[in-house]
Amino acid sequence: MKSRIQSLVLIVLLCLHPVLASAAPQIPAPPQLDAKGYLLIDFNTGQVLADINADERLEPASLTKIMTGYVVFRELAEGNIRLDDQVLVSEKAWRTGGSRMFIEVGTQVSVEDLLKGMIIQSGNDASVALAEHVAGSVEAFANLMNAHARRLGMTNSHFTNPNGLPDPDLYTTARDIARVTIAIIREFPQYYAWYSSRDFTYNDITQPNRNPLLRRDPSADGVKTGYTRAAGYCLVGSAKRDDQRLVSVLMGAPSPNARATSSLALLNYGFRFYESHRLYPAGQPVEHLRVWYGEQEVLSVGPATDVFATIPRGDYGQLSARIERTAELTAPIAVGARIGDLVVDNAGRELTRVPLVALEAVPEGGLVRKAKDHLLRMF
Repeated sequence: MKSRIQSLVLIVLLCLHPVLASAAPQIPAPPQLDAKGYLLIDFNTGQVLADINADERLEPASLTKIMTGYVVFRELAEGNIRLDDQVLVSEKAWRTGGSRMFIEVGTQVSVEDLLKGMIIQSGNDASVALAEHVAGSVEAFANLMNAHARRLGMTNSHFTNPNGLPDPDLYTTARDIARVTIAIIREFPQYYAWYSSRDFTYNDITQPNRNPLLRRDPSADGVKTGYTRAAGYCLVGSAKRDDQRLVSVLMGAPSPNARATSSLALLNYGFRFYESHRLYPAGQPVEHLRVWYGEQEVLSVGPATDVFATIPRGDYGQLSARIERTAELTAPIAVGARIGDLVVDNAGRELTRVPLVALEAVPEGGLVRKAKDHLLRMF
């Protein structure tokens, strides 16, 4: 009773699976891909399923626009700009080379149209116009990009422009690009929907989405291509099948077809050999624990966040969960107080650990309750 660490095994929910599976067959190695670097990650858990040179600094080309989009989405969320803001197109934006939305100098274009022109048409001109509207200049906007990158933990990235045109000080990694991509999907689903648009028309010019995955895989809904001679062919993909979403990042492929087939191979590998489950929803009780010296004797506890697990396909029956708490529970206890961790194991190996919190308050009990609990603890 007085042990400082108590573990309670929770198997009830996880054992609802009809049959306990035997050990799953060994997962084969990921496909061999012709690219400078790549990464495949599960959206819900952050578990990396395949990677090569994921932390090598590489030129991102137009993958830079994923970071540009994130900054603009944050500005929208904070109320600093609006989708219907009319942006005056500068000569600098109009003259920007490479892929274009075909905005014209001196005209006014809405933030929403500029975002679609950047996301769907990969418009370098749209990226510059957005940067100038948000921050006043490309240089000031790049400072915003780097500030958000640091906040997101993108420790191997540095941005100098919003469109990815070559610059010796512009670089990122497959892991960092995956991080900002996941942030967009999680924080801004209403804007992420634009990444699956098949085409966009502006100024009577219709351009298709450059992402080949949208035409090759019905489960794909993003994200962005990129190319410069130095960077090679790049592609960030995301697809959702049932309740599982994967994000792939491929950088430095030798051809457009190679980046498409390699990205699809990565996604198919992940979906074929791994499965992802939400085991416990946030805020739902998983156990009722004894509380001493409180107005009530038991406390409902649950995870502070959704508990997901990414496992080899067929391993569901080998999952188990346990509660680890750091001390016995004594009142008063506030709602949300951390009382330990919910730990999920796969075949005895720790898979994930999530804070376990009090789902209700337990006020301090009266003298009679305290005296009773004191006697119970003595004997």
